Amino acid sequence: VQLQAYGGGLVQAGGSLRLSCAASGDTFSSYAMGWFRQPPGKEREFVAAISWTGSSTYYVDSVKGRFTISRDNAKNTVYLRMNSLKPEDTAVYYCAQGPNGPGSYYPNQYNYDYWGQGTLVTVSS
Repeated sequence: VQLQAYGGGLVQAGGSLRLSCAASGDTFSSYAMGWFRQPPGKEREFVAAISWTGSSTYYVDSVKGRFTISRDNAKNTVYLRMNSLKPEDTAVYYCAQGPNGPGSYYPNQYNYDYWGQGTLVTVSS
């Protein structure tokens, strides 16, 4: 499985971006997908996850109400819509694929098997 994340860029505070992550192979629709981010000088952290059907989504508290994760299994693509961006959202954003599980499972990056290369989001104040 190969994951290709794109859509990052420079945006002003309050602006919006949509990240996309395209997956190769024919098993995309069977697995959960997650987005993580790594701010400059910090550890990688969980942002959002979506179950294989798309019926369940999970978010870190700091992005709830601003970010929306979605997926299109016909296109093998997962999205992260980011609104009301803040300077503290500045980070390299990674998509990841992993087995389905309970909600508590998704924030743990070690539960994911495949990772994209990351796309940089910079939010200016």
